[in-house]
Amino acid sequence: MNKLICIVGMCGSGKSEVSDFFVSKGFSYVRFGQITLDEVARRGLEPKEENERPIREEFRKIHGQGAFAILNIPKFDELLEFGNVIGDGLYSWDEYKILKEKYGDNLIIIAVYASPETRYKRLDDRVSRYESDPQMKYRSFSPLEAKSRDYAEIENIAKAGPIAMADYTLVNETNVKELRDGLEKIYNKIFK
Repeated sequence: MNKLICIVGMCGSGKSEVSDFFVSKGFSYVRFGQITLDEVARRGLEPKEENERPIREEFRKIHGQGAFAILNIPKFDELLEFGNVIGDGLYSWDEYKILKEKYGDNLIIIAVYASPETRYKRLDDRVSRYESDPQMKYRSFSPLEAKSRDYAEIENIAKAGPIAMADYTLVNETNVKELRDGLEKIYNKIFK
């Protein structure tokens, strides 16, 4: 069976860069949070944290803390028939358990870590670096917004669980080249 590799990390840690690496290796791409952005657009709201958080919480109220795993499984299953899949943005402990139960050893979790100081600077810098980002993959957040999101993800959805249980952990404090070098090593271990 093909592999489902899911990326977990706090906002600004480098998940999108990791996903881009695997897409360059031929993986299909699924963004966990796209479901929220699609619903924000459907409701005619502006895509920003104050509009997205209530929708994320609504999905979790309806489907439980594993909502984004449950809602993305049909996409994963469809794409896994044709090849490996990268899942960008695993959020919660419940999502991890649901996906682990369904995919077993074919699920691989990669945690990406960067310090809050590094992440908040990256997120704040994105305003000028990614002016044209129609898929909103490289969204900017002020340090205050990022810290608020960090607290919500840790306290409300147990994001630390999948980070602690990751099969691989990358520390992303320097530059994209070092991150990609680390990813190349992980890729070679997975597909040796």
